[in-house]
Amino acid sequence: MNQDWIPIITLSICFLGLFGVSELLFHFAKIQVEISRKISHIGTGFLTMLFPLWLHSHWSVLLLCGSFFGILLFSQKLGLLQSINGIARQSYGSLSYPIIVYLCFLASEKLEKGLADPPGYSFFYLPILTMALADPAAAFAGMRWPIGRYRIGIDTKSMTGSFAFFGVAFLLALLVLGQNRPLNLVIGFQAMLIGFCAALSEGLSSKGLDNFTIPATVLLLLFFFQFGWVFQ
Repeated sequence: MNQDWIPIITLSICFLGLFGVSELLFHFAKIQVEISRKISHIGTGFLTMLFPLWLHSHWSVLLLCGSFFGILLFSQKLGLLQSINGIARQSYGSLSYPIIVYLCFLASEKLEKGLADPPGYSFFYLPILTMALADPAAAFAGMRWPIGRYRIGIDTKSMTGSFAFFGVAFLLALLVLGQNRPLNLVIGFQAMLIGFCAALSEGLSSKGLDNFTIPATVLLLLFFFQFGWVFQ
């Protein structure tokens, strides 16, 4: 972990800078909180893509994710970071984010040396990318074309959003699962199942818990493909 201190500090500065940009856009550019939240959501997702490249131990990720979990928790209690927390509805999305990032990294680290198809790092990249990209795509499509609206708890969603989520998740799964082998029906079926189940978990989740359920669903399916029923 000693070799990770410089990357930890660098990533911490980048995350704080991202939150700072979101705050400036929210308070001074007067953008809507839902947009500033998505900026933080996508930016955080891309920054976490650096974890397997820069950090050599899950303990380093635990330190980083634990620190930001604390920052986000106290910001909610103190009414700070309104570009993230300034929504009327109750949401656990921001707090779920660092938890699932750590769990995915831990799974990836434990599997990295023993797997070839898909590589161990896929257990980190695919769940986090699906959360970072497919979820905002669903939100944008739902706001732009709110067709087939339905309610889950206190949240209102749409079929167009769910279809957009499925499309992005399916393409991401094809890219990641097919990176070391030619595309075939098995990979296509796996990608379709990941897209469908992840979209279903997003559609059925409320109070921002999709930040946890989406990556967890993808992670469990990857485990299933690797160690469960023969889909190789």
